Amino acid sequence: MLGNTSKMIYTGMTGNLERRIYEHKNKLVEGFTKKYNLHSLVYYDWTDDVGYAIQREKEIKGWSRKKKIELIESMNPNWEDLAKDWFS
Repeated sequence: MLGNTSKMIYTGMTGNLERRIYEHKNKLVEGFTKKYNLHSLVYYDWTDDVGYAIQREKEIKGWSRKKKIELIESMNPNWEDLAKDWFS
């Protein structure tokens, strides 16, 4: 899940988290994340099961904003960028 200083949220799934975060941070992806400057990785989950990952993404996307914020803040209460040191 990506966030910004306004606590706007984007939920997505990828097979290569590091590459995808790089693309978002460098605004290489057109669309919602680029338009709203969503480049901070605020939450992620990991699985090797692609079917489960797709199911989980759909589940989270169906949640209320409040529930998404609760999920993020259960692991990252300050909305820190979990990928801030990935690309020096």
